[in-house]
Amino acid sequence: MSRSSRWNSGFPPPSKPREVIDGLKVRSARGAIGTSWWSQRFLHVLESIGVGTRLQRGRTYARKGQVISLAVEPGAVSAQVQGSRKKPYRVRIGLQTYGKAQWAELERELAANAWYLAKLLAGEMPEDVEEVFTAAGLSLFPADAQDLSLDCTCPDWEVPCKHLAAVFYLLAESFDEDPFAILAWRGREREDLLINLRAARDSGTPAADIAEHSGPPLEQSLESFYSLQAELPQRTGYSSAPDALLDQLPEPGVVVRGRSLTELLRAHYQELESRS
Repeated sequence: MSRSSRWNSGFPPPSKPREVIDGLKVRSARGAIGTSWWSQRFLHVLESIGVGTRLQRGRTYARKGQVISLAVEPGAVSAQVQGSRKKPYRVRIGLQTYGKAQWAELERELAANAWYLAKLLAGEMPEDVEEVFTAAGLSLFPADAQDLSLDCTCPDWEVPCKHLAAVFYLLAESFDEDPFAILAWRGREREDLLINLRAARDSGTPAADIAEHSGPPLEQSLESFYSLQAELPQRTGYSSAPDALLDQLPEPGVVVRGRSLTELLRAHYQELESRS
């Protein structure tokens, strides 16, 4: 079906994304994306759990530099992707983090193996590090599609959309540059991991364990558990501009009689403050 016939039959013409200056691009101009074992393993896992079959839609976006920003934090990858609309789409890929006790167990096992310890302290990721997670009943990468929470503000009903897919490719390639980003996504930042591994190597106990168990056991503190432990600070009142809340909200893009909705609301907020 030609472009004109698609339009005449009721289908809108295909949209083109807006050009981005200095956007994030994958290094690979063609072929596979990702060079290290951990980035390739990540993409392979996505394919095995049914997410990767729709990743091809994002290759063009990833290679053209449509991804504006990308940040990896414990439990979430957040990004902005420029599509065909003026405002970039917000993308979020959620993944469950592991708690202190789970990471303490993992760190003990990693520190107990001289090969793992040497590789990690040298800034490298051991190729069989997944086995440590598996032995602890955990997984380094997503085990199935339910492990991932995928959100994009675009109107596309398919999941993942091309914006999410582009972020997946950029994320995989970011693992080439910093394999510790995988662990940070699971809840353990690089600096904290290395500190705990050195502590476990020197004393046999991860630093997280030492800090967590510094107080007396609960059974010895039951009588005073609910009593006031210290004087509460006195609350001091504070004031802020009556329209301060409006400064924290995104621009709604609504115009009433030539004035933005935010501007109209700001005038009413200030008027209410003058009456109080």
